[in-house]
Amino acid sequence: MKNQKKAIALRYDDNYDAPIVTAAGMGKVADKIIEKAKENQVPIVVNEEMANLLNNVDVGDSIPQELYGAIAEIIAFVMNVDKKLDRR
Repeated sequence: MKNQKKAIALRYDDNYDAPIVTAAGMGKVADKIIEKAKENQVPIVVNEEMANLLNNVDVGDSIPQELYGAIAEIIAFVMNVDKKLDRR
């Protein structure tokens, strides 16, 4: 099951100390998370290593401090995509 698909949903608002995990799953659950993201036009970033690391974080918990830099890069990328699509 090493190569089973994983999906993690994050939420971040300016008033949060750190992004929080709002959904996480593998296999069919991961497929549903991705499906819902697409339905709601939520940007999807494919990063297997990050998914593996975040899969160990409980839903509702903030991401670990050691992942702040990597997640900040992902959030910046998503914000840039949103800006280009004029979706702010």
